Amino acid sequence: MTMNNKTLTGSSPKPQNTPLDDPLALDLTLRPKTWDDYVGQDKVKQNVRIIIKAASQRKDPSVEHILFYGGPGLGKTTLSHLVAQEIGANIKITSGPAIERAGDLAAILTNLEEGDILFCDEIHRLSRTVEEYLYPALEDFKLNLILGKGPMARTMELNVPRFTLIGATTRLAAVSSPLRSRFGAIFGLNFYEIDDIKKILARSARLLNVVINDEALTILAKSSRLTPRFANHLLKRVRDFAQVQNQSSVTAEIARFALDSLEIDEQGLNDSDRRILQTIINKFNGGPVGLQALAAATAEEEETILEVHEPHLLRLGFISRTPKGRVATRLAFEHLGYHRPKGLGL
Repeated sequence: MTMNNKTLTGSSPKPQNTPLDDPLALDLTLRPKTWDDYVGQDKVKQNVRIIIKAASQRKDPSVEHILFYGGPGLGKTTLSHLVAQEIGANIKITSGPAIERAGDLAAILTNLEEGDILFCDEIHRLSRTVEEYLYPALEDFKLNLILGKGPMARTMELNVPRFTLIGATTRLAAVSSPLRSRFGAIFGLNFYEIDDIKKILARSARLLNVVINDEALTILAKSSRLTPRFANHLLKRVRDFAQVQNQSSVTAEIARFALDSLEIDEQGLNDSDRRILQTIINKFNGGPVGLQALAAATAEEEETILEVHEPHLLRLGFISRTPKGRVATRLAFEHLGYHRPKGLGL
């Protein structure tokens, strides 16, 4: 295999084991630690920093509650850590499904300190009962707990430290309206530009001690679904291919070979994505086809199609939603190399 070492980023990989061999430590290492390291989402970063600076000038003990929404891997958790770092606060992490009862919420909030940040991932999965207890905590920093049942029940009011709640969700519409209204700022994270993904990959390559040229960075960026998390996963897999083949650097040739082996094409589609498109085209004549029928024909769960595959296919313009179901577009036919019958719309 030939090597092309033009425009290399990083240094030669070290053969001995390092803390980066631990996948969890690896993900934490790649997470940006400063605002300058966090590439992309410039408007969101600017607005968040204004909120923090204004609160600091007013000497407020906490900033307003913030809600981030967007697809998985776009940087919601990283932004929350940067907010905590900016204001010098501790950050406590939980998730919607983890808070099952009012007692769970009380235990979390009473263990916070003044000015702490509580980060709640997948906040749309909070139960409605827990939400009701959360509202006065967000507005008045009080918890009103009901002790006992029936005629012996009584209410106990607990003061909780002033804190900032940062929520993250992949489904903004699933967050109840009363809960959304408690957030002082709501920011949506968008997909990244190719150039931004290349910058992220170049930084990750340096941290991983991976030597990679610019052409290989471009190939990975185009296949990344424009998502930093997915881009970093691709980089780690390509690094593995280079290591196993005893290559000292990642070239375009290695990147293409690795993506082919992983069955990921230049648009970031994997085998399951293509199977969905092929099913719509071959079994349903390009559509329309309902979600249930599509799930049954592809042996995929409906939720998996809705939340994992469909967002990327819609963004690329490969499928379209109509009142009668999903339809494969002209772009999908062209991408898969199929002849598109005359008379089909889209």
